[in-house]
Amino acid sequence: MKRKRLCKIVATLGPASSDKETITALFEAGVDTFRLNFSHGTHADHKERYDLIREVEKEAGRPIAVLMDLQGPKLRVGRFVNDSAELANGATFKLDMKDELGDATRATLPHKEIFDALEIGTDLLLDDGRIRLRVTAINGTEATTEVVVGGVLSNNKGVNVPGVVLPLSALTEKDLLDMEFGLELGCDWCALSFVQRPEDVMEARKLVNGRAGVMAKLEKPSAIEQLEAIVELTDAVMVARGDLGVELPPENVPVLQKRIIGTCREHGKPVIVATQMLETMVSAPTPTRAEASDVATAVYDGADAVMLSAESASGAYPFEAVTMMNRIIETIEKDPLYLKLVHADEILPNPTEADAISDAARHVADLVNAKAIVTFTTTGSTAFRAARGRPNTPLLGLTPDLRVARKMSLVWGVHSVNTRDVSSFGEMVGKSTRIARREGFCENGDKVVVTAGVPFGTPGATNNLRIATVGQHEKPDPIS
Repeated sequence: MKRKRLCKIVATLGPASSDKETITALFEAGVDTFRLNFSHGTHADHKERYDLIREVEKEAGRPIAVLMDLQGPKLRVGRFVNDSAELANGATFKLDMKDELGDATRATLPHKEIFDALEIGTDLLLDDGRIRLRVTAINGTEATTEVVVGGVLSNNKGVNVPGVVLPLSALTEKDLLDMEFGLELGCDWCALSFVQRPEDVMEARKLVNGRAGVMAKLEKPSAIEQLEAIVELTDAVMVARGDLGVELPPENVPVLQKRIIGTCREHGKPVIVATQMLETMVSAPTPTRAEASDVATAVYDGADAVMLSAESASGAYPFEAVTMMNRIIETIEKDPLYLKLVHADEILPNPTEADAISDAARHVADLVNAKAIVTFTTTGSTAFRAARGRPNTPLLGLTPDLRVARKMSLVWGVHSVNTRDVSSFGEMVGKSTRIARREGFCENGDKVVVTAGVPFGTPGATNNLRIATVGQHEKPDPIS
């Protein structure tokens, strides 16, 4: 199944999309990667959905990536008398760790780490930023605040502390259990929430130990301050605009989105733009024009993927949401301005053999009007580097490792295929042309550009480029 687009689609599974018929329909409508959100549901729920994805994958004959998204620390106030209290502008309101129901004068904040990080003048945002408090005094585990923006505060609402690096690991006990469970299932990507600093990514990488790709969700301003270091350490990035938009002024989020995408492209790391992309379609069969433009902006910026959350997990129109996302991407990528804008900021290759070959393949493909660039890859890195340059020619990623083929399903423009490894140039050329033709990229007489490494099967050894003509000197290979 060859997609007619380059940008990929990630869709979250949930109550509205947990049966095989729906998952099959979503895949056929355009989903390349399915997200399991460990903030909701049980391990049994996630296993059932994972198994159904693999059934769909087997029947479709196409690799499908599965992304497990860990919850991360959730900072919340306690419960209230009568379940809520109204905070008036200018009033004094205290936060403490007492195990008592809250009221209009105080509430429980059961997170000592927050108190340790607070200073006079620090702002606290409650209930997704609807309520703002400013610290006027701090005494151990009791903070006195002034209500800057009041409102009704109800049980267990979330707390954000913008501009402060909290002494918290990005991985809670729940996350550690969820991570191990997801890795045992076989998830291809592990998304890490609450990333504040590079050390958070390093901790996750050590625990994952190569069993999946590590994805840093950028939702904290402190992470943006160390963007380069975090991107360099991680395997992929998610622009988590929901929480990012709580702790930062809304007008800053589009600027940061472009900056993050640009940094990820510079480093050759896949980047997903997420949160509220087609939010209206949770309850309506069509999006607003503004939402369609939002998706289009991410595509024009060269994002590897765009993501649906509640739209596909719990909304009334999951199939329609994926179909609409697919239509928007296809329409944008047909725009003559699309590749011009994607290439507006030139990304120079690094002085390595792999980048030299990948960059040469892009230029050679343009010159000879090749129908595809075929990359043989053991770890996926060759395909990742080839996609970094956003070539005008479709990318075909061939790998003997099914797990790598699945991971590449998230990468811009890469059509991944799991196939046997090669042991000679002749076999490499023959397999490239046969698979390119079989997958619908070309016909007899067309040219393809092939990159690979010698010795064959050696990770990180991309050092050869060949131009091949489809149909010439091919030998039958029924299990290509």
